Amino acid sequence: MRLPILAAGAAALSLLSLLPAAAPSRAGDGSALGRDLDAILGDGRLTGARAGLVVRNADTGAVLYSRDSAAREQPASNGKLLTSAAALEVLGPDYRFGTTVAADGARHGAVLDGAVLDGNLYLRGTGDPTMLAGDYADLAAKVAASGIRTVRGDLVADDTWFDDVRLAPGWAWDDEPYYYDAQISALTIAPDTDYDAGSVIVRVAPAATGQPATVTLDPPADDLRVENAATTGAPGTASTVSVDREHGGNTIRITGSVPAGAAADQEYLAVWNPTAFVASVFRRALAEHGVQVAGRTSYRATPAGARTLAGHESMPLSRLLVPFLKLSNNIHAETLVKAAGRKVSGQGSWDAGTRALAGALGGLGVDASALLMVDGSGLSRMDQVAPDDLAALLLGARGKPWFAAWYDALPIAGDPDRMVGGTLRNRMVGTPAAGNVHAKTGSYTGVSALSGYVTAADGEKLVFSLVANNALVGGSGVRPLEDAVAVRLATYRGADDRSQPHVPAPRAGGPAGAGTRSGDLECAWVRTC
Repeated sequence: MRLPILAAGAAALSLLSLLPAAAPSRAGDGSALGRDLDAILGDGRLTGARAGLVVRNADTGAVLYSRDSAAREQPASNGKLLTSAAALEVLGPDYRFGTTVAADGARHGAVLDGAVLDGNLYLRGTGDPTMLAGDYADLAAKVAASGIRTVRGDLVADDTWFDDVRLAPGWAWDDEPYYYDAQISALTIAPDTDYDAGSVIVRVAPAATGQPATVTLDPPADDLRVENAATTGAPGTASTVSVDREHGGNTIRITGSVPAGAAADQEYLAVWNPTAFVASVFRRALAEHGVQVAGRTSYRATPAGARTLAGHESMPLSRLLVPFLKLSNNIHAETLVKAAGRKVSGQGSWDAGTRALAGALGGLGVDASALLMVDGSGLSRMDQVAPDDLAALLLGARGKPWFAAWYDALPIAGDPDRMVGGTLRNRMVGTPAAGNVHAKTGSYTGVSALSGYVTAADGEKLVFSLVANNALVGGSGVRPLEDAVAVRLATYRGADDRSQPHVPAPRAGGPAGAGTRSGDLECAWVRTC
């Protein structure tokens, strides 16, 4: 599960050699831009950390500034830039995920071709992360419309389009219960139109003071066990609700209190074994539409001769890019990795998928032999990418037919619309970067990154990539420095450039203090931005 792989390096080097040679502006080169960017990277919040930054002209490729930009770093969610662009190359912007229901065995009875299916019902998925409970209900309605009322065999959940490895290499075990770290399966379900596949929403609502709180799950399913010890507190008291799932199982534990009269507390948790969860949701939907399955739920491939009864197709990849990149959805990234592996080699695995995507990077101007991606989201601590790699990708993507959709799907600084501004909607507001910077964020403990596009004040199109590792202040402390870089680039005036007074002066001493775990995470993952 390693990149370097294939022969992408030679192709990438060939493409890069076509770019005009330019002497990079280095730290301390004396230019106004160089002085200001040096000042930002010299801020005390980066003391002891390693931060690489590169700025290039988007049209010519000329390097305007470079500092430690060839050093590989953990990219966090900036890895999604590589995954999304390579997936567009491998799968195509019109790629759709399909989900089908099929049957084997004979039918008999009085309704249509027979109300009784003397065989099995197969639910087969290909990884669609946008499937909602309503979509499974629609499939159940189509089965009922075919005339089937009783299935004497099993409900078979077929998730064999992907392998059975649910979590990517290098993912932290203690993140496993949380929705941003959900398991990857070819059969999955999302509880919302952010398409947080593999997760369930747990709502904890108050009752009368002193009474147990009311807990509901969305979507409801029979294979989740709830242990509710939460109570209803007095009106106006603080909420102390805690919602967690046991590691390695589907027991959800709720403790604390929610004040009477308050809105329900809402938490997202990953489910253990999304395939089984989907089967439970679909069995319930079948029953609600008058279709009873007498057999058990089993798990295997759909036989070649099974008859298709119903189907559903997802939105195209070009549209999925919006919730994927705006909200930094890890599950979308990993699903695309496995889908790429399935298409290229017939194996829906991380190993096959990362190899398939790496094979496309050479055509995007990236030397795949110079980086390491073992997953698609950047959640793995094993991933290693240099700012130079990300800047090369940003340049190479501009010549692709899908570029406009990809560019528009990147978060846009300062735009309050959640599906426009995304993870940048509360950043750089009221600055020259607002509505201008299209960039991908990325952060977890000790790591923060921002890479994307900005138009300078003189109209020059720029790409930039800033990746910082080992910062004790975490993402929450580094983000103001990322914003300062982006704002400075938005005010750049080429030959007429002058130093900008708004650039933060270097802070004396060391870091301001360690960041909290939630403050270090990609803000969309904790739903605070």
